[in-house]
Amino acid sequence: MTDSTPTTLTTPTTLTTLTTLPASASIDEAIDAVEAAGAVIIEDFIDPGTLDGLWEDLGPALARQEDGDGRLVGEKTRILPGLVRRSARSVTVMRQPHFLGLARHFLQRPVRAWLGEQRIEFVPTIQLGISRAIQIQPGVAPQGLHRDDTAHLRTHPGPESRVQVMVAASEFTARNGATRVIPGSHRWDDERGPREDEAVPAEMRAGSALLWLGSTYHGAGANASDAPRTGLSYAYDLGNLRQEENQYLSIPLDVVRGYPEDIQRLLGYEACPPMCGLYELADPMLLLRDGPGDPVAAPRTQ
Repeated sequence: MTDSTPTTLTTPTTLTTLTTLPASASIDEAIDAVEAAGAVIIEDFIDPGTLDGLWEDLGPALARQEDGDGRLVGEKTRILPGLVRRSARSVTVMRQPHFLGLARHFLQRPVRAWLGEQRIEFVPTIQLGISRAIQIQPGVAPQGLHRDDTAHLRTHPGPESRVQVMVAASEFTARNGATRVIPGSHRWDDERGPREDEAVPAEMRAGSALLWLGSTYHGAGANASDAPRTGLSYAYDLGNLRQEENQYLSIPLDVVRGYPEDIQRLLGYEACPPMCGLYELADPMLLLRDGPGDPVAAPRTQ
């Protein structure tokens, strides 16, 4: 492992630190850190030019977005969904080696099933589940600690269904509402609930990122500063599960066709073995390559 900078809790718990790794750290080092704590911070996750470009693409729309009303979106919190539609620079985040490497390691675990007298091994695909900007304003209260794989109704312990990243578009500090994480909580069962005194603020400079598992308890902190705190969150989910953000409606097909093939597949335009997401009983990548086939006549009503 490389030298790392820990963020430390004052109240004892199973684990009390998050590991911060440099951008030069190997994917295996990041995997080790996530295996231990359920999360890791990667410094300089994206380069300054990409971060500036993301602000250029997303900043105006985020400024126009209304604050939440406290129901689906918290008060004094702005959520801007559909980042892949809004900025082609999302490709840099989606391809970032630590993010993609962690998703492939934790999600693409082989599954074996019987087909007659043969036992066949299937490896699931991964797909983008969300891409959204999250900006919390001064005075916002702390978010309740939660697991993101609740979206998939997962039970614990069990296989992981999501790997998520929060890119710091502005500096994250304990004072301005940095995401709080409970290290080691990805190993808990469903009977143990989270406590505020177990959470560690993921402090990091702009351009760095927090990566965590869907089973890890976390939540935004309170913003006691005089400026907004902005993060860009993307998540990879198992290909056989429904995406939290419907990418097929969020991103027009002509925009999808303009992305490289690896990004198209990561957006969900790839069949997940053995038979999820088929189009006309074939891989949906054919739709992007060749266009739709002959239309099927709608059934007549009597």
